[in-house]
Amino acid sequence: MSSSVHPCGCSRCRAVEPHADCVLHQRINLLVSRLDEQQRRWFVALEAERLGRGGDTLLARITGLNRRTIRRGRRELAAELAERPTERVRAPGGGRPAREAQDPALLPTLEALLAPETAGDPMGCRAKAKRSSLQHLSAALSAAGHPASRPTVARLLRQLGYSPKLNARRTEARGSPPEREAQFRHIAEQREQFQAAGEPIISVDSKKKELVGDFKNAGRTWRRTAEAVLVHDWPQDAIGQAIPYGIYDLTNNRGFVCIGDCFDTPRFAVEAIRDWRADHGSRRFPQAERLLILADAGGSNGCRSRVWKAQLQEQLCDACGLAVTVCHYPPGCSKWNPIEHRLFSAISVNWAGVPLRTFATIVRYVAGTVTAAGLRVAALLKRGGNETGERVSDDAMRRLRLAPHAVCPAWNYTLSPRTSWDEA
Repeated sequence: MSSSVHPCGCSRCRAVEPHADCVLHQRINLLVSRLDEQQRRWFVALEAERLGRGGDTLLARITGLNRRTIRRGRRELAAELAERPTERVRAPGGGRPAREAQDPALLPTLEALLAPETAGDPMGCRAKAKRSSLQHLSAALSAAGHPASRPTVARLLRQLGYSPKLNARRTEARGSPPEREAQFRHIAEQREQFQAAGEPIISVDSKKKELVGDFKNAGRTWRRTAEAVLVHDWPQDAIGQAIPYGIYDLTNNRGFVCIGDCFDTPRFAVEAIRDWRADHGSRRFPQAERLLILADAGGSNGCRSRVWKAQLQEQLCDACGLAVTVCHYPPGCSKWNPIEHRLFSAISVNWAGVPLRTFATIVRYVAGTVTAAGLRVAALLKRGGNETGERVSDDAMRRLRLAPHAVCPAWNYTLSPRTSWDEA
């Protein structure tokens, strides 16, 4: 018997205004809730016959029973319940019992097969490994004298708490550096100081390099027919490689992406920041005397790169008169760099599913990136001009006006403009 009373689903009971039959419908559902399944269909069939034409539909809406169930009850009443048992609700023959009920050893055997994978293989790398798919488990159970089909194995696995799962990225490849928390606190303090003073704060990084050509780009777009692209992503079939270097203005929620086609070098990275300063930074921060740069610890803007520091000194400090403070995120913490989730993710979403056939296509989609939070992006294409192999001598490093911070000096430093006396 049902323990809950079904709410009437007819249009009149669902309306706001009460009607004369509202109480009757409630009592019908109350009675139906106290009957077993065959009594329900007999009672509702009688009521439907009493109502005449349209009775099946109306009673189905009131009680929630299917119209086929009501018609079945009418047929059984017409046959005077001749084939209905009196000692039970359902007719004999309820199907075969579950496989684990027929074979009580089935579940323990299945758990034993999964134990090496669940708790770790004691044989280590010396034993051959085979993934426990439904087909393999079904075959292993049959070989052990407990046959079970793949659907049965899947059902039993879910009963045991197993389900298909992807790998979860939760562990680091190496331990976090001991200065990690101190560095994050220092970055937060620097950001607060620069924000309070109204000085610019930018987050910089290189986006993933993209092959330019008739290649597949992950994602889907609304089209009548799918875009036809090359079967293989061979580099020799590309017309070039796009290297997007991004600058994200945290204060104004604005992005600037310089797209190169040669190499991701420190000189190229600093040139991109210089171009941002010339086109956007000087306009938004005309009185700025300082600049805070948040960057990863590796890559073209790495904390150990001499060329990166020398180019910051030459192109930003000396040429623009800025005092540049750089704070690097610890190794393995690039996902905390704001540019990753505030700029690069939006660009990837905007061009998802679009083949990047030309550099002009890349520029258009980068410049067309907008978000509901107000992000706007400018794009600049820069062809050639950055080669690898640049070196900075010890004497040139000594001439830099570089002052490491007291907190994590390898990751935090300030470069100041040089005077003519300093250069001499």
